[in-house]
Amino acid sequence: MNELVKLVPNITIFLLILIRISAFFMTVPFFSYKTIPAKVKITLAVVLSWMMYYTMDVKPFDINGEYILLMMKEAVVGLSIGLIAYIIMSAIQIAGGFIDFQMGFAIANVIDPQTGAQSPLLGQFFNTLALLVLLGTNGHHLILDGIFYSYKYIPMDSVWPAFGSSDLPQFVLKTFGTLFGIAFQMSVPIVATLFLVDIALGITARTVPQLNIFVVGFPIKIGVSFIVLIVMMGVMVAVMQKLFNFMFISMRDFMVLIGGG
Repeated sequence: MNELVKLVPNITIFLLILIRISAFFMTVPFFSYKTIPAKVKITLAVVLSWMMYYTMDVKPFDINGEYILLMMKEAVVGLSIGLIAYIIMSAIQIAGGFIDFQMGFAIANVIDPQTGAQSPLLGQFFNTLALLVLLGTNGHHLILDGIFYSYKYIPMDSVWPAFGSSDLPQFVLKTFGTLFGIAFQMSVPIVATLFLVDIALGITARTVPQLNIFVVGFPIKIGVSFIVLIVMMGVMVAVMQKLFNFMFISMRDFMVLIGGG
């Protein structure tokens, strides 16, 4: 009977864990995508919360006004950690936008089934490739490690995260700067090649005015872009892995900052 009682979690602690994990799943890459059914997300959040409950050394809470604040804090923490990871992963979409603009594909955006928003064609391709690389390198396990170890930096019984820290704006600016740098690294092989193709087409247009450069140049740029993309695919995957490492480090640093560290 006592063993059965130990298996039943205290509802006040379990609810706080469930709120943080559920909020985290609403914004974090891969787990937040609409292609994953809501029932699967809810079931996964409940199971993970139940497993994490037995790793917590916290006394049960009284249900009062302070407990309501703790619930709000857990939701804000989960959303914030997932959002910082989602923002970093958007570098892949930015890189695809850079390439599509040079190729001429920017006139034909598609609906991303994972987020429901419009995205560039190559951005959608890079995003799908990044998800496969993330799963192939067990990055989704590291994402779950992030929400588990968040309790080390942001304890459950702390009243409110330190969003007023003076280091937080500097961290956000540095993150955005690195984000655009990685996006540029992903797109620069194709963008630079297409820039040279544009120069060559411009010279051709001056020397052969009778040639319709727009009609001829469009398929040439697309063909050159795909050739460079195939050649540079290994570099693209390596930069994606670098992006994942940056995402995990940024999640940890963000948790340290809002935890008051």
